[in-house]
Amino acid sequence: MTTRAAGAAQTAARFASPVVDVVSTTGWLVLSAAIVSLLLAWSFGWIEFAFLGFTLLAALVIAVSFVFGRMSYRVGIELQPARVVAGERALGRMLVTNAGTRASTPSRLELPVGAGLAEFMVPALAPEAEHEELFAVPTNRRAVIVAGPAESVRGDQLGLLRRTVRWTDPVELFVHPITARLQPSAAGLMRDLEGEITKTITNNDISFHALRAYAPGDALRNVHWRTSARTGQLMVRQYEETRRSQLTLLQTTERKFYASDEEFELGVSVLASIAVQVIRDGTRLAVVTEGLALRTATPTTLLDDSSRIEPTGGEFASVRDFVREATKRLPPPSVVIAVAGSAMPVAEFRSIETVFSADTTMVAMRVELGAASRMSKIAGAVIVTIGDLADLPRIMRRVRP
Repeated sequence: MTTRAAGAAQTAARFASPVVDVVSTTGWLVLSAAIVSLLLAWSFGWIEFAFLGFTLLAALVIAVSFVFGRMSYRVGIELQPARVVAGERALGRMLVTNAGTRASTPSRLELPVGAGLAEFMVPALAPEAEHEELFAVPTNRRAVIVAGPAESVRGDQLGLLRRTVRWTDPVELFVHPITARLQPSAAGLMRDLEGEITKTITNNDISFHALRAYAPGDALRNVHWRTSARTGQLMVRQYEETRRSQLTLLQTTERKFYASDEEFELGVSVLASIAVQVIRDGTRLAVVTEGLALRTATPTTLLDDSSRIEPTGGEFASVRDFVREATKRLPPPSVVIAVAGSAMPVAEFRSIETVFSADTTMVAMRVELGAASRMSKIAGAVIVTIGDLADLPRIMRRVRP
């Protein structure tokens, strides 16, 4: 019985939704006030409340005539350009075409742009006639700004009833962080073909180390025949294991580690500046934050993802937990660069080192808006303080992990 009743209620809700959805919040309030007024008038014989109730109901009835009518539009939204740097100018264009066979009536179109809402009046259009609207997009801060969907709105002037028709899908505008241009091989990364030489000895690699006596199972291609002929026994080559440089670049987005929103934005700019140059250098790279693992295929995809970085709070118990969880599936890095705000203790930077092996070098990038940019070493760890993004190229030339 209960299941049948629930099913019947859902069916009734679906049937009534085209009508119920048209009534706005203001409309429901007016309808409620009308019902209450009529009940008071009927219960106590107050003519004033009867007049008020019927007046409110009449307003709703009159509003019904404003929601009737059919429109047939083709609407296109273009953002030029689709990617900008914070502070650059971006423009939008909305083109409305009457796709019907008869002239359309004037209508109102609403277009959400970020947190704002733009309203446009579309005049009467002949069949296949077009109407163009241009609008500016605010790009003063790094963000992903969503424009759309564009919706036509029919309703009364009091906003009691409102019928909307969606014409487009949302379009994204990427507002990239401001970045500094770094020199190639910034951050001291290896760029040679052999990679970084380790102390591990192996039988197959590039960097020659020494010769040793042949052991069963050794590949004959590693036999050094000239030395074997001179010593009278087979000698094989040994090599030092080499490793291509792998950089892990991470930023904690915990709000408590940053003194202000501007300092957080400086941290994102530092992260993006280093990552873009590393990608251009062709070094393998992984970039992670608490809420997002950034794509590193090209500088553009990385900058797109960096536009989505937002401050977080309480995602992990500690910075070390975040780093361990975010990097456990990544290749072992040769260099780790950690970016955080001025409120992050040095001890937290040191705790990140314990996540990686002794072969991994750690560089701590501490952003402190307005401070003098400098580099120091604490217990073997490189601590770089960045107070202004313009200082980053000069400081990175001095960094030698």
